[in-house]
Amino acid sequence: MRNKIIVSSILVAFSLGGCANMTETQKGTAKGAAIGAGAGAVVGAIAGKGKGAAIGAAVGGAAGAVAGNVWSKRQEEQKKQMEEATAGTGVAVTQTADNRLKLDIPSDISFAVGRADINPNFRAILNTFANGLVSNPSSNVTIIGHTDSTGTDAINNPLSLNRAASVRDYLTTRGVALNRFTIDGRGSREPIAANDTAANKAKNRRVEIYVAEPAQASQGN
Repeated sequence: MRNKIIVSSILVAFSLGGCANMTETQKGTAKGAAIGAGAGAVVGAIAGKGKGAAIGAAVGGAAGAVAGNVWSKRQEEQKKQMEEATAGTGVAVTQTADNRLKLDIPSDISFAVGRADINPNFRAILNTFANGLVSNPSSNVTIIGHTDSTGTDAINNPLSLNRAASVRDYLTTRGVALNRFTIDGRGSREPIAANDTAANKAKNRRVEIYVAEPAQASQGN
């Protein structure tokens, strides 16, 4: 019974997220509800009571609806702007599965080895990026810095965080409010390639920027 509740809650929410006649805001909310409902149902089931799973799904669905992101016209416009601004630079601009705009910026564009100072050729990209953020004030930004495995955690962890902070600080000088940012430094803990060659290490030295437009905020505009 508990398994049926968990599965049905997730399937219903995801099917709603795919309805063709729904707006992008509604789809984002439904997808958030699907994740929240599934998580809530699992928590309720672990508690060992059938009613707990049902209640968990309901509560989780409500929380997920608030937390869901929407891929709006403004997000799509900013994605196109960034694709044009970064063409030929090696920067990857994508839409994530949870409706966030992602910029994956390699080290040869952003920072010198062992440094957290923004390279001059990175500033032009950030200028365009900041313009898109200013025109979409309901979105929030997460910046994550990474390093390769050279050196110790005592060096890499603060370096990755300082790189994320440098990007944030630069964007604030271009008019983006400080309270819209969350930053993190992951050091060398999340490589995307083996740290066995200079080329692969360069791939791991990167900054990832995510822009999310919460469905709840979109509905309020």
